[in-house]
Amino acid sequence: MLNFALVGCGRIAKRHAELLGLNQIQGARLAAVCDLTLSKAEQVGKRFNVPTFVDMHAMMREVNIDAVVVLTESGNHAKHVVELASYGKHVVVEKPMALTLDDADAMIEACDRAAIRLFVVKQNRFNVPVVKAREALEGGRFGKLIMGTVRVRWCRYQSYYDQDPWRGTWALDGGVLTNQASHHVDLLEWMMGDVESVYAKSATALAHIEAEDTAVVVLKFLNGALGIIEATTAARPTDLEGSLSVLGEGGTVEIGGFAVNEMKVWRFTEQRESDADVLKNYSVNPPNVYGFGHQAYYEHVVECIREGKRQMVDGLEGRKSLQLINAIYESIETGQEVKLRFRPRYCRLGSQ
Repeated sequence: MLNFALVGCGRIAKRHAELLGLNQIQGARLAAVCDLTLSKAEQVGKRFNVPTFVDMHAMMREVNIDAVVVLTESGNHAKHVVELASYGKHVVVEKPMALTLDDADAMIEACDRAAIRLFVVKQNRFNVPVVKAREALEGGRFGKLIMGTVRVRWCRYQSYYDQDPWRGTWALDGGVLTNQASHHVDLLEWMMGDVESVYAKSATALAHIEAEDTAVVVLKFLNGALGIIEATTAARPTDLEGSLSVLGEGGTVEIGGFAVNEMKVWRFTEQRESDADVLKNYSVNPPNVYGFGHQAYYEHVVECIREGKRQMVDGLEGRKSLQLINAIYESIETGQEVKLRFRPRYCRLGSQ
């Protein structure tokens, strides 16, 4: 049985704690939780009957832990991962892994030096319809890729941003691209391939925050395909969709729902007998925007640790979507098309 500990007991911690604390992950359990605000840690700790801490170092010293899950503010991920790596325990970090490429590199180096695994949470890769679409991609069914699109049309009222002073700030969070849409940015790049360049525009339409709540991005991929990212938290009055579309010369797949969890379109020029049942068998409606992918993700983490298998999203893989997000912000600030092989100069993400 692997013992997991949580560092950070904010909004997303509820999902992690329930999976680990309610025995939903075979071979894993919740062993301890930590938050700088004692009341937050106690709320989680008492529910799952595990010890609570306000000092993560004390937790690492006093509790038998196999892996620690970093769920703190995005801008603090690097600091916490680097410090925790010294204990020689595997690290799981929520998205985005960091806000700057230098921080991401420091995290990767610290975990490599300690000879431990660094897992970056990208649970939507494990969504049932996404797995099916990836299978078609790897099987060559799309042929030449033409265009890929992700749409994040979610609703976040000002009360969401007011929950914590770091939300929507450049130093610790970023906007919709870094927070809510980071999973979808990852999916688009994972499906379509490496990006050559981006051109982006953003607005802070309804939220009173430093960063953007609405953005559109045009991408050109190295394989010649084009892409679109549409992201907003200004949909009203409720969440509308979180979707992914892949168009190729051999077929089209569209995955919709609130959390890229519902197969909407599955059409290929060369049909197979199994295609008839895809829409029925690979459509899952999640209760919220988090979807069901976290459970499959944790099962993957446990399998990698126990059996020595390679993880799907390590530090280097997690860094790829962060580099893309940095390039998008660079384009927003400069008003220019930005090549992906660049060094940020004007991107404000992670700046104090």
